[in-house]
Amino acid sequence: MARSTLALGNPKLTDRQDTGARLLHSSARMSYDPTVEVDWDAPIPDDLYGLTPEWSSLYGTPMWDEMTFEQQIRLTKHEVSSIMGTGIWFEMILQQMVIRDMYAKDASQAHFQFALTEVADECRHSVMFARTAEKFGCPSYVPRKSVVTLGRGFKALASGEVAYAGILVAEEILDVMQRDWMKDTRVQPIVRVTSKIHVVEEARHMRFAREETLRRAEGMSRVHRAASRACIAIASNLIVSSMINPAVYAAAGLDTERAVREAKNNRFRAEKIRESSQPLMRFLDEADLLGGPSRRLYKRVNML
Repeated sequence: MARSTLALGNPKLTDRQDTGARLLHSSARMSYDPTVEVDWDAPIPDDLYGLTPEWSSLYGTPMWDEMTFEQQIRLTKHEVSSIMGTGIWFEMILQQMVIRDMYAKDASQAHFQFALTEVADECRHSVMFARTAEKFGCPSYVPRKSVVTLGRGFKALASGEVAYAGILVAEEILDVMQRDWMKDTRVQPIVRVTSKIHVVEEARHMRFAREETLRRAEGMSRVHRAASRACIAIASNLIVSSMINPAVYAAAGLDTERAVREAKNNRFRAEKIRESSQPLMRFLDEADLLGGPSRRLYKRVNML
């Protein structure tokens, strides 16, 4: 199928079916089965972190310096399990939004077929994350009850540019983190290999979501655009603030109240979140989906 731009002339957009066909080809050429690629029977080393220590919520704080090496290892195992738990929660939202968007569409089209391929990928990713946390002996972390309730509303009502930009939020930020984890020899092998799988396959998902966001955002009224900006910012705020469950601190034998306070005021952590959010913020700005009151919501969780 020949490459062509949309009628509205956005040079970053190609024909929807062309994109779907290319992504399907990429999926056929480079996809992974975590049940085969990950050595689930391998022992868990006692001296390796669950994630790159600089990505720990307490790294750079007095509390981190006071912790024993064993506590740091235990904390990062629980932190990565919490991040993966948040990932599972949002991937389930993502799957439902994509399926709802494809409902009763033309199944012969490459765009439709890649959308379902993405849903299948996300199902495997969720199981992969769940098994990783299980290997670490960590509980199934989920966001707080109020966030889960809001998530139910988001997955049921979000559509168009709000749904696809919301999908990008978790994918873009986690992508930056995992690119560090997969290369870091201080990190558990199981996290390194699952991060590599997720990074490779999510690259296709992010391409799909970016293009759909741009398509849906074109030609919106000023009121519609303002509402979409606010909805995307609220979703971003909830996702980022839910990544680290406070229960991880108790699991590491720490004073939870003090740990939450130090993590909240951790300037090093704030800078890491801004770093991981830069690609997303640039994209939303280019799509004219960043502005007005939404900036304050992003700043509240250090994404700006």
